[in-house]
Amino acid sequence: MTDLQVHAPDGVPEVVPGTDLAQALLTALGHGAGGHDLADGDVVVVTSKVVSKSEGRVRTGDRAQALADETARVVARRGPTTIVRTHHGLTMAAAGIDASNVALGSIVLLPLDPDASARALRARLHELSGRVVGVVVTDTAGRAWREGQTDIAIGAAGLSVAESFAGRVDAHGNELAVTAPAVADEVAGAAELAQGKLGGRPFAVVRGRADLVTALDDPGPGAVALVRAEGADLFGYGAREAVVRALTGDPADQAPFGAPAPPEELAEAVDRVAHGAASTRLDGGTLLVSVAHPASPRLTALLEPLAFAHGWRCEAATDAGSTVVARLRPRTP
Repeated sequence: MTDLQVHAPDGVPEVVPGTDLAQALLTALGHGAGGHDLADGDVVVVTSKVVSKSEGRVRTGDRAQALADETARVVARRGPTTIVRTHHGLTMAAAGIDASNVALGSIVLLPLDPDASARALRARLHELSGRVVGVVVTDTAGRAWREGQTDIAIGAAGLSVAESFAGRVDAHGNELAVTAPAVADEVAGAAELAQGKLGGRPFAVVRGRADLVTALDDPGPGAVALVRAEGADLFGYGAREAVVRALTGDPADQAPFGAPAPPEELAEAVDRVAHGAASTRLDGGTLLVSVAHPASPRLTALLEPLAFAHGWRCEAATDAGSTVVARLRPRTP
């Protein structure tokens, strides 16, 4: 049985640009009741907000402009809420920009490179304490299909951020296929329980998972390893936005829709959209779509966005007297 301990020290002073976070943590640990020194194999968890403050990522003025600057692309909008993919690859509300626990009229942006911030903090902690620890930089995020928010790892150093159980066998003899706990996120969530949102405790020390901590000369994969590449996520856009993007058909929007779907999947989609009024057949790598009644103009107009959303391209057929109205071919990079 693993004995997991989480300690979030009080007494951390206000963080300003240039604050030595490692020294602030060690000082806070030493001032606690009875002290609480770091040990080899501990995981130090720190909120992205104080990392950003120490790195000068605080701004005043136009939040809308800051959101635009931090956005790689908009994923979805609902009223005042904008979900974006940041330049880090994170999908978050308002690009992770925060206006809490900061001077009125100011906003805090995410660190430019959270993994680099984690590596620097790990090195500084070793310099001051001699301990080999892992470091996780956290931020709060919502989850699809779930109410509420939880902390996740947006930066990590000296830590295995995920475990793979693929190929292992459970107690009943079943082989696990894709089980891969994101342990860095789990550590972030456990730390947040001790830190609280209003407690002024930006640090936590998690003890009991030294097996996750790597050697001093091994920075680990970083939290970036938990970010899915464009197109690898099944939800590259919100539902409304996906419709608009497919109808627009801008090649720059192709990546979030993923790799070309198998022809059988596209053929099924054509059948559903045509309500049985079209037939398809595969000719080499080309899917031929035929329509034998006057519904063809409407269906032809729908084929282009349908193909786009499946990673294919649509070419109108011009053969005289043929019922083939379109040829669909997979897009190539």
